[in-house]
Amino acid sequence: MNLKPILENHVLWTALAAWFLAQALKIPLDFFRSRQWDWALFFAAGGMPSSHSALVVSTALGCGLHYGFDSPVFALAVAMALVVVYDATGVRRQAGMQAKKINVMVEELLKGHPISQKQLLEVIGHTPLEAIGGILLGLGVAIGLWLILR
Repeated sequence: MNLKPILENHVLWTALAAWFLAQALKIPLDFFRSRQWDWALFFAAGGMPSSHSALVVSTALGCGLHYGFDSPVFALAVAMALVVVYDATGVRRQAGMQAKKINVMVEELLKGHPISQKQLLEVIGHTPLEAIGGILLGLGVAIGLWLILR
């Protein structure tokens, strides 16, 4: 198996770099808010900046920069980015808000009872500001790596 095409795929590496940087940035940004280090945030969904947004936006811009903004690949990448960002700020955010309310209801129902319930995951979506943070990060990473790798 020849790994050279994968290793030379600039769009793939741009996307992975944007995702990695977004996930890594969640840790110090959360520290400034909470004054506690939470290293598990590197593997968590949700939070600032949106790694989903950074990943898909850097992929779309990378496709445009490498294959042309008139290419079908760029059009497909933009369409996918729009769907992912919309989903991250819409459906997934609402699911997280519902989980928070359900957790409160379960806690109230089970108070004083020995039943233990695992809490639902509440931070699975993004606020619009978190998505914008991911979008800007994705754009910056894509442009930066394109300038370095071209």
